[in-house]
Amino acid sequence: MPYERTPATAPLLAVSGDLLVIAPRTTPARRASTNPYRRLLATPGARAFTAGNLLARLPMGMFSVSAVIMIAGSRGSYALAGAITATGLAATAVVAPWTARLVDRYGQARVAVPATAIAALGSLALLLCVHYGAPTWTLFASYAATATTPNTGGMSRARWAHLHRGDPAALHTANSFEQAADELCFMLGPALAALLCAALFPEAGTLVGAILLMTGVLIFAAQRATEPPVAPRTHAGSPLRTRGMPALLAAFLATGAVFGAMEVVTIAHAGGAILALQAAGSCAAGLLYGSLRPAADIRRRLPLCLTGMTALMSLPLLAAASTDSLLALAGALLLAGAATAPTMVTGMTLVQRLTPEGQLNEGMTLAVTALLGGIAAGSATGGWMVEHTGQAPGYVVPVCAAALALAVAAAGVRTPRNR
Repeated sequence: MPYERTPATAPLLAVSGDLLVIAPRTTPARRASTNPYRRLLATPGARAFTAGNLLARLPMGMFSVSAVIMIAGSRGSYALAGAITATGLAATAVVAPWTARLVDRYGQARVAVPATAIAALGSLALLLCVHYGAPTWTLFASYAATATTPNTGGMSRARWAHLHRGDPAALHTANSFEQAADELCFMLGPALAALLCAALFPEAGTLVGAILLMTGVLIFAAQRATEPPVAPRTHAGSPLRTRGMPALLAAFLATGAVFGAMEVVTIAHAGGAILALQAAGSCAAGLLYGSLRPAADIRRRLPLCLTGMTALMSLPLLAAASTDSLLALAGALLLAGAATAPTMVTGMTLVQRLTPEGQLNEGMTLAVTALLGGIAAGSATGGWMVEHTGQAPGYVVPVCAAALALAVAAAGVRTPRNR
């Protein structure tokens, strides 16, 4: 009789005297991972949509830098390049919430793919108009067409919220992971764009960015198993009508001014490469923050985070005013960045709790739009301060903007008890 291997689940047989003893065979249980990010990515389908989303999100840090290099190199005017990118930012502020509303109503895959295709065609049209010397107005029109780019970070957060609804700890880790991913993409994106434009040709950054964006969204949209269900059609108004949301968006607006002013002032003072340290500090702090226990009262946590951000944003001001050492400024920027991610994670968690069910993409896109508006205002204010008062005093702007965000959040942000 041929030998047959006993299955691992078969019972154990033993003879004791004249008795046959049957005992169940057990296998030791695998020890659960204590790493919250490993547990998060172990969610079925999570790694696939995360890979696509990261690929699509990287160009967000590439497009503006690529456009400035490409347009300024061709037309010889940084003012024109800045005006075109500002026009695209303004168009995004108008179009993005409507795109997000369509995503909530018809689904991520049905809306994100065609919206991304329009945005990619806009980037390619800008490339061709610059390369072939088309009239200036075509550059503005082409870059404005990129405003249909969907909020890929918001769609990813919506998937996490759907997969881990009712689990505050997992959502806290997911929001921290997404914020760290944002910082990583905005740290690597500009460097990659500058490298491509310098090593290949001036239009390379825009071309590669459009390809990465389209490819990433196609991969992301193909993961239908993790896509949130389409919200039923209702007559619900904008999330702006939710109590506490206007004040929270105002805090996001002021926080965006912190980022915009810090970027312009630092570039004027020490060049753009050193800005990567601020993003690195934020990325590391975001991952650490996600491993901690979520706050019991998220509304009280936001003012604490903004207080820390206001205090740490004063470090670059002190470093620039007291010494000419780039090493001191680099350390100050690294520490200042450490306050960014916890503030953004807490703010985005509040957005999720305040936004009515079925409007999550729209709510988070409104937050991103507020950030973009604040970045534009902060950039303009920081540039004015540098030009009229000097480089070191320009660091006063991010400190004041952080203090304003703190005051607004402490006075007006409320979380409904039933959420």
